[in-house]
Amino acid sequence: MTKEKIILGIDPGTTIMGFGLIKVTGKTMQFMQLNELDLKKYDDHYLKLKLIFERTIELIDTHNPDEIAIEAPFFGKNVQSMLKLGRAQGVAMAAGLSREIPITEYLPKKIKMAITGNGNASKEQVAKMLQSLLGLKTLPKNLDATDGLAAAVCHFYNSGKVTVGKSYSGWDAFVKQNSHRTSPLTPKGGIKNIKK
Repeated sequence: MTKEKIILGIDPGTTIMGFGLIKVTGKTMQFMQLNELDLKKYDDHYLKLKLIFERTIELIDTHNPDEIAIEAPFFGKNVQSMLKLGRAQGVAMAAGLSREIPITEYLPKKIKMAITGNGNASKEQVAKMLQSLLGLKTLPKNLDATDGLAAAVCHFYNSGKVTVGKSYSGWDAFVKQNSHRTSPLTPKGGIKNIKK
């Protein structure tokens, strides 16, 4: 019997948090839900973080996702915005971790590349491609919701590239399982020729 899994994709933001869910059966994905949490009417940054956490927990408890894919904040010039985005991402991640769900982060460029084949695609191009891939009748007015869905679809595309049975509990485990790819350090701390 083919195992089903549900992927929750989140595009964290302090103005709007977009999210989407897909169900994966074997190598086929199916659209489940697409929505957003609108935080524009709230002025208190801490209240926004609380609402992001609560909404993420609610999504997890309602849909029981097996994995979470989250869009990593991109590096902007405004440090204050970056900090707020990082916090939004952090509380969404904390919600998933509190329910012991594996989380994978994807850079915006990687998500766009996975969906459209172009790392610089516009939100509209990503949304149109998702509409075509998942057979969506209409698209939401605000495309932050499709960004959340795009993270889930990106994760679906990338999960096929992961070798099953290779999970690393940390750097030591990685080194132990890949000793053929590394060489010991020389006494002065330099690296000997690495075997190919």
